[in-house]
Amino acid sequence: MPSFDIVSKPDMPSINNAIDGVTREISTRYDFKGSKSKVEIIEEMIIVIADDDLKRKQVEELINVHFTRKKVSVSFLNYGKAEVASGNTIRQQIEIKNGISREDCQKIIKQIKNTKSKVQVQIQGDEIRVSGKKRDDLQSSIAIIKEKFCNLPLQFINFRD
Repeated sequence: MPSFDIVSKPDMPSINNAIDGVTREISTRYDFKGSKSKVEIIEEMIIVIADDDLKRKQVEELINVHFTRKKVSVSFLNYGKAEVASGNTIRQQIEIKNGISREDCQKIIKQIKNTKSKVQVQIQGDEIRVSGKKRDDLQSSIAIIKEKFCNLPLQFINFRD
């Protein structure tokens, strides 16, 4: 029986390369000279430390640009609230989303069921498995999901006949 999985997994090596690029650019840009601004990645978190709100916004923009260059979706990032840190700096935590949330899974399943196509859908942790008798039904499900959920960073893997 043909099937495929819907997942949302970021490419961590590409994310590490993007953050390295941001760090290099911060160290060479003139407007960051003498600044305490820096970016660190710790497991599933990116930590931005900046002198003021303007520099924090510039670092955010750099992160978005470098993610786009590395072909990593910016929608993997969940920006936290900026808070005052020690040494007159501002700290912001950016969470890297991994997996599909339960609510999004249910929305995707509801959308697939509304199409009345003959496919079965199962939630497996933070993944969704879609299976059906015809390959065309699965491909139409992929097209619908891509159209309706373009704001989510979804990948379609393990397509089997």
